[in-house]
Amino acid sequence: MDNRYICKIASAEEMEQKWDYEIGIHAEKENWIAWKGEAIEGARSGRSIPYYGILDGTVICEATAIPNPDLKQAPDHAVELCAFRTNKAFRGQGYFSKLKDFMLKDLKRKGYTKAVVGVEPEETLNREMYHHWGFTEYLCSDTETYPDGTVIHVDFFMKPLE
Repeated sequence: MDNRYICKIASAEEMEQKWDYEIGIHAEKENWIAWKGEAIEGARSGRSIPYYGILDGTVICEATAIPNPDLKQAPDHAVELCAFRTNKAFRGQGYFSKLKDFMLKDLKRKGYTKAVVGVEPEETLNREMYHHWGFTEYLCSDTETYPDGTVIHVDFFMKPLE
């Protein structure tokens, strides 16, 4: 990986670019349009921190940190990580791993001591990847409701930020 790839907290313009891309490639646009509004408002209000990996000026991967997650079992100084996405053409090349490492170091520097990820039970590959990254402490299970009314089951796992 060379200096053409950078990791950073996203600007409003970069968020617009990435969300418009996601809306364009997903069939269930209602959800993605709603999530775009939530993501941009969350970043503006400080309720979330969008981290982007940018290659040659194009956002190719992202992750979002949600300080003080609304999980009953989450300890103080915990942060929830979500919206892990990498554009298909760039998967498996180490870009997201570099973004994840950048994000975790930044969150630790900001004073967070634990990170939480959620995964649907049938997302076996994601669950294995999160376990490999150290998210091994089961925290809780809950449900989430998409804008279109779809309800999903999510298991949450935690790891210390070292």
